[in-house]
Order: sequence, then C-alpha cells, then structure tokens
Amino acid sequence: MLFDTHVHLNARQFEEDREETIQRAFDAGVQYMVVVGFDRETIPLAIEIAEQKETIYAAVGWHPVDAIDMTEQDLEWIEELSAHPKVVAIGEMGLDYHWDKSPKDIQKDVFRKQIRLAKKVKMPIIIHNREATEDIIEILREENAAEVGGIMHCYNDSADYVQACLDMNFYISLGGPVTFKNAPLPKEVAKQVPLDKLLIETDAPYLAPHPNRGKRNEPAYVKLVAEQIAELREMDVNELSEITTKNGLSLFNIT
Repeated sequence: MLFDTHVHLNARQFEEDREETIQRAFDAGVQYMVVVGFDRETIPLAIEIAEQKETIYAAVGWHPVDAIDMTEQDLEWIEELSAHPKVVAIGEMGLDYHWDKSPKDIQKDVFRKQIRLAKKVKMPIIIHNREATEDIIEILREENAAEVGGIMHCYNDSADYVQACLDMNFYISLGGPVTFKNAPLPKEVAKQVPLDKLLIETDAPYLAPHPNRGKRNEPAYVKLVAEQIAELREMDVNELSEITTKNGLSLFNIT
C-alpha cells in the first residue's frame, strides 16, 4: 500500500492517457494520491480528478513562480475551495529563486498570505522550495506555520535543515531524486529522517526516478522511491510503504 503525496495528474502531459496512468498506479499498489493544483488552470482539474476517484484527493494553492499573477480574488477562491470535501491541503506554495518571473518580495508576500489562509481554515501546507531554504524557514517561523504543519515537498536540501523543519511540525517528503546516482543529499536525508515524519511522492510528470530518469514520471513510479529508501534504511519495503502511507493519512486527516 503506497501513498503518492504529490502528483500533478492535472498536468497537460497526462491529457491523452490520464485514466490509464491512474489505473497503472492502482495496479502498482498506489492506493492514495494527492493531486496538487497551483494556478487558475490546474486547481479546478485537481478537484475534478479527486471527485472521480475515492482515494484520490486534491491540494489547492499558488505556485511561487507565478506569484506575480495572483490576485486577492484568487486567494478568496482558494479559501472557498478549501471547504471542498476532497481538498486536504493548501499548496503548493513557497519560494523559488531559480526562475525570475516573480520578484522575491512578491513571492514572500504571496507565501505569507497562503500560510495565514491555511491557519484560518486549519489545513496543512505543502512547501515548494528551490534555492530558498533559509528564507522559507524564516517565514515559516515568523508566521507560526507550526500551528498547521505540512510537507517539505520533494526535499532537496542538506540534512542540516531537516531538524528545523521537524521542529515546525513538517514532514519530509522524498521523490525521484533519492534514486539518482549523483544525488548524495536526498540519500543522506532518507537515512536520517525519523520514520514517523517521512513521506514519499513522485511530483509526476517531473523528476522520474531511476531507471526512468529523463522520461515522463507517473505515480506508479513511487514504488521505486519506496524501494530505494527502504534499501538505504536497510528495512523491508512493505514496512516502509505502510509507515509512509499511515503518515500521509494522518497529516491529511484522511479517515
């Protein structure tokens, strides 16, 4: 039993074979998925997909790369959608200093507004972080995000920052990069994160795990992530799958 806690089945890459992709995931033992919407196009589709499948859920938020496009109406819309029975988290949100579409001050403002919204509606948050770890931790602390907690999605930083995240009630989620031969950081993190704070994901269609690196990722491949982490931790993959699924259900308050 596996839980892909972050997947973009609402991406255009799945337009032609979304139903088949979902079935392949179920066939591979992926029982639960959270489809993440992050702009005006992907949010409605995330909810639509979740409505069609009993064990697929949705998250709604605004991606930092597109922070410059977000309006107050969008924020109100996300708040309204948070009441939907299949919406289980706010996000993905955060900071992305790799792309320069949205100025840092605007990204930070949109990030803070979404944290406050999540606290208002009492939902966990999903954090997108690219080259912005220290600023993200500072904002999470200042906004008391520990009140709702959430996920450090596709954690890609050193193990040095893990404890700061754990202290604020955040789970550490690992995806395809943990399987890359030239990626020592996520491997080190995979060995150190407490089992009760570990999650797995694909971020499909992006970041496909080895041996599919460079190809379109899909939720069935979360099994490869689980196998790699189990190997690194020298434990049974079924046990790891069971624990990470239980963690996901607990975080998202899925009963």
